[in-house]
Formats: sequence, structure tokens, C-alpha cells
Amino acid sequence: MTTAIKYEDKPWLASYEKGVPPKVDYEEIALPAILERSADQFPEKTAVLFQGYKITYRQLDDMVNRFAACLHEFGIKKGDSVAILLPNLIPCVAAYYAILRLGAIAVMNNPLYSDRELEHQFNDSASKALITLDLLGNRMIDLRPKTQIKQIVYTSIGDYLPFPKNFLFPLVAKKKNLAADVKSADNLFKWKDLLAAHPPNAPLVELSLDDVAMYQYTGGTTGVSKGVMLTHGNLSRQVQQVAAWFPTFNKGTEIMLGALPYFHVFGLSTAMNFAIYMGWGQLLVPKPQPEALLETIAKFKPTFAPLVPMMYIGMLNHPNISKVDMTSIKGCFSGSAPLPLEVIKEFEQKTGAVIVEGFGLTESTPVTHINPFAGGKRKVGSIGVPISDTQCRIVDIDDGETDVATGETGELLVKGPQVMKGYHNKPEETTATLTDGWLHTGDIGKMDEEGYFYIVDRKKDMIISGGYNVYPRDIEEVFYQHPQVLEATAIGVPHPTRGEQVKVFVVLKEGETATLEELIEFCKDKLAAYKLPTEIEFRVELPKSNVGKILKKELRAEELEKRQ
Repeated sequence: MTTAIKYEDKPWLASYEKGVPPKVDYEEIALPAILERSADQFPEKTAVLFQGYKITYRQLDDMVNRFAACLHEFGIKKGDSVAILLPNLIPCVAAYYAILRLGAIAVMNNPLYSDRELEHQFNDSASKALITLDLLGNRMIDLRPKTQIKQIVYTSIGDYLPFPKNFLFPLVAKKKNLAADVKSADNLFKWKDLLAAHPPNAPLVELSLDDVAMYQYTGGTTGVSKGVMLTHGNLSRQVQQVAAWFPTFNKGTEIMLGALPYFHVFGLSTAMNFAIYMGWGQLLVPKPQPEALLETIAKFKPTFAPLVPMMYIGMLNHPNISKVDMTSIKGCFSGSAPLPLEVIKEFEQKTGAVIVEGFGLTESTPVTHINPFAGGKRKVGSIGVPISDTQCRIVDIDDGETDVATGETGELLVKGPQVMKGYHNKPEETTATLTDGWLHTGDIGKMDEEGYFYIVDRKKDMIISGGYNVYPRDIEEVFYQHPQVLEATAIGVPHPTRGEQVKVFVVLKEGETATLEELIEFCKDKLAAYKLPTEIEFRVELPKSNVGKILKKELRAEELEKRQ
């Protein structure tokens, strides 16, 4: 294998699909102005649809202006932080754009987080107001005195439903835990009351693309979660990069499946913001379980679907999959974790769509790599090639600086207009992660001779067994080939002489059985002896993050506690 190919030569450009530019001629435009433009171009086109209830682009822009006027009346000004604690609902989209329109900083929070986690994020961000759900209202009222939050605004799943669902909802919602009574409190407001009380007159605020637009908190996989500072420029240029990557898709023509959570930057950029940039409709799925996803696809026929592996796997293993026509889907994007090869093949057969795997981090808004969609070479198992205006290198794991040769493994570094400004209130961590604009991803990867990148594993997940580097992904790919296995993840656990040994946690498909001996035997001709697991634990489910990543850190913590 030659070592003459250099990262600065950008060998990946030769694999770009026809029409994808190496550099994007960026518009200097922030997201609120993008929404205004889409509302001008497609005023009566559906912007968001929830359970059959439609909001047009004109109505969405009006809603954003009304809520921006409301926040202004609350005293929210440029540079203030406002927290959103919502699943994918219409007010989540409107509130986010209203906050940005004021020049304030949006703080997206996971509704599944504990009060302890939310208290940290509210206080670290100095959030002054909160938009949340009635189901969380009483908890947030009780948590508010420990924070700087003054006003709480709450919405309900039932606020935007078509007839007859809107009529039936109040009769069954509380029994099904879809709605809750919120106790009375000062500075507590209903979302729809505020919209009705305020005209669509948002104050004019000048936005700079260098201004921080949001704090996106990382999952805290290495301790306390950090607030990633993403600017208006990061957000705008990212959607322009994604649009440039899919030149065969036109504005105003497609329907986005909005199933990835918008409180995470993956869903925020590739579904919500991208759909608004393109003037597409988006189908909101607040709880993207297999049944809800299949029902949405069957009824509303999305054409573009960014999803995570857990969602593909869940749909393919649902008993209704054979009854659902999924052929409306033209393009799929997969990220957050490796998508097993068997899953890609099966899903593409069901839909006729093309799935392109990509890669990104919260710190890069998040997308840095995607496989070419059409007309370029798609390499299954690769995260693809760097997208337009994105530079990449693989460097020595130990020194973090020296480029390694083509085909060799090291840490992946990226640089581009989508890379964060830094971590909020964490200058030392910012300095450790950003070097001359290069983002240290913490991922171990390699580049082949054509400039395609492969993630071998997370730097911190690598297992060192008997002096050998063992990458969990190699083992997991083998387990996913087993017909009885639904999910699998490998971690290193202590071993008295080898340092670490491999333990695999396995979830079997419903109704299936398997033994430790059978699974190890299955692996023997597929893995080197030093990679073979010595322990297998069968689980009903695995702990996961909000975007479906299996939380190895929780499994490792459990194991260490057991072995003390």
C-alpha cells in the first residue's frame, strides 16, 4: 500500500457525485432568514405535520414571530439563553426559530433527562426561560428555584391535532399518560395563550454569523455534559453543506421524516433545519418507536429519512413490516453508530431507497463525512468521504499531531466551517479539543487510497488484550451476522494476566434462543483468537443514548462495580 497519498491532496474529491462542489459558495444567511425565505417561496406548502395536523410555512413564520414577540416581552434579549425541553412537536420547531430570531441562545435539552442532569444544563447555560411539556410541568416548577429560569411556558401533545383526534384527546389523554394537569404557579404560561395574546411583530435584531446561536450539550460520556457553542454560521453553513451533498433533490419537492430527536444536533441539522432550508415538509414523530415510524411512513409517505441504526433495526424486526409500503422513501441517511451490513441490505430491499452512512459529532454541527448518494462510489462499512469544505487527517494516537500513512489507524481530526466555536465556560477543554482549528474527534479511524474513511472505534473504547489492540466494532459486526442476534456490543473487562478481556452483551430477536457456546463457535472462523469474547451476557435491552447509541460507559461501570 502506497504512503505517497497525503491528506492535504484530498483524494476523496475524485469520488464526489457529479454536481457536488469541493467548496460551497455560502450565502451569508442565518436560519431565521432562511425560514422567512421559505415562507415567501412556499407560503401555502406544509412546513410541519403532526398526526395529520398541518402548519404551512406562512403559519410557521407567523408563529415564530408571535413567540419571539412574547420572549421579548419576557425580557429576553440578544445573548440570553432560553431552554427548550420538548420532543419533536410543532412548538419545538417554532420556539427554536423564535429564540434565534431574537439573537438569543437556544439550549436544547433531552426530555428523558433526570432533574439532576437538567439542573446542571439549565444553570451552566444560565437559561432565563423554559419551554416544556405539560407532562413535565410540575417537575420543572419544582426545579425552577434551583435555577435562573423565571418564566415557564408549557404546551401539550393535544395542542395541535386534527379532527376528530382533537375532540377525543381530552377524553383519553390522561389515562394514557399523554397529558397532565399542571399546578398553578407564578410566571407559568400556556403556549397557545401566549401566541393568541401577541401579534407577529418580532423586534428586528441584527445577527452575526459569528454569534453563538445555541448550546448543544454533549451526552456526558466522559463526565459532566459540556455545552458545545454552535454559531449561526455553523448552523447555516452545515445545512448548505448537506444541501450541496444531495444535488439531485430540489427545493420544495420532498417530505422529510422528522424522527431523529430535534433536541440532538443530528436531528436538528439533518432533519429540521435542512427541511426548512429546502422548503420541504417535515413529519414530526415525537416518540420514534418502530410502530410509530411504520404508521407515519404508511400514512404520510416521506421521501427522505435520516435515521439511526436502532430505528432501522426496530422497523425491520416489527411484525407489521411486511404490511407497510415503504417505497415512497428515496433517500436515507444513517449516523450516530455503525449500521450493520445486513441491516443496510434488508432495508434497501424493502424500500428501494439508498442508505448512505455518514459521520459527525456534536462539536461539528454534526456532519463531517457522508458516502456519495448517487453517481459516486458508496462503500458499505465506510463513513464515506469528507463533505465539501471539510479537511481531514489521521494522526498518531499518542502524540495527536503526526500524520500516519494511508491505511494506518490513528485519531481522526477534522476542520471546516461546521466545527464549533468551543465549549461554554470550559477554556481548558476547548484548548485540548481544538488545535489551530482542527477538532480532535476522539475516534480511531483510517483512510484508504481513494480517500474514504473508516471508523475503527472510539479511542476510549479500544480494548488492549495481551498487548493487542482489539476494536469492539470488529466483534460487533460478526455478532450482527448471527441470525438470532438483534443487538450486540462489546467492551473490555479486567483480566488478571491479559489486562483486559472481551465481554459481549447480546439482545436476541424476539422468540429466539442461543447459548454462549453457540455464539463463540459462530465467531471462531471470523475473528482472530485474541479477539474472541470470553464472556457473553444476554440482556432484554441495552442502555442507549437519546440517539440510539449503546452506552458502553454504563455497561463498563456496572462491570467494574461487580468486580470490586
